[in-house]
Amino acid sequence: MSENVPVDSSQDALQRMVQALRALPGVGPKSAQRMAFHLLQHDRNGAAVLGQSLLDAVNHIQHCTSCNTFSELDLCKTCSDDRRDAGILCVVETPADQLMVEQTLTYRGLYFVLMGRLSPLDGLGPNEIHLDRLIQRVEQSKEPVREVVLATNFTSEGEATAHYIGEMMKVRGIKVSRIARGVPVGGELEYVDASTLARAMMDRRSVS
Repeated sequence: MSENVPVDSSQDALQRMVQALRALPGVGPKSAQRMAFHLLQHDRNGAAVLGQSLLDAVNHIQHCTSCNTFSELDLCKTCSDDRRDAGILCVVETPADQLMVEQTLTYRGLYFVLMGRLSPLDGLGPNEIHLDRLIQRVEQSKEPVREVVLATNFTSEGEATAHYIGEMMKVRGIKVSRIARGVPVGGELEYVDASTLARAMMDRRSVS
C-alpha cells in the first residue's frame, strides 16, 4: 500500500518533489530521492512530461458510468463495444485485474470493477466497493445478464467478496461462476501470467 504523505508547501521545490514521489507504492524516502535527482540531472524534459501527464490524468480520468473502471469518457471503450456479450458480466477488484483478464483474449463479455474488496478491518464494506452500483448495473441492463463471473483474487478478502456477491446474484436468479483455481491461492490477478489466467477463465465453475 502506498504511503499517504502530505506535501508541505513550506518546503523547497526539491523537497516537495521527493515528498510527492513517496506517494507511489513501494517508494520510500531514499528511492524517492534517487528518482528526483535522476530526473533533475538527466531528464528534465521527461520530468516535465511526467508532471503534465499526471496532471492531465487527475483532471480528466473519471469512472465509467457502467462498469466503474477508469475512463476519460462517461462510457469506457469496452462498455461502448457492441461486439461484447452484454449477457455476461465479469466482476474484478481493480482496473489492473480487468486488464489482465482482457490480455488472456478468452473473455468477450463486459465487466464491473469494484475498486476494492470487502475488508471490515480496513473499514471497507459493501458501500465502499460500490455493490449498490453493481446491483443497479445488473438490474437495469438493456440486455438481461445471464451470468456473473466472479474474478476476485484468491485471498481471504477476495473469497469473502466473491461469496457475498454470489449470494446477491443467486437470489436474483442469475447464474454465478467463479474463475478456476489455476490462479494460486493468495495470488493477485495483476501478477498472474496471462496463460494461467486464461485457463482459469475457461475453466470457471458454477457457484452452488
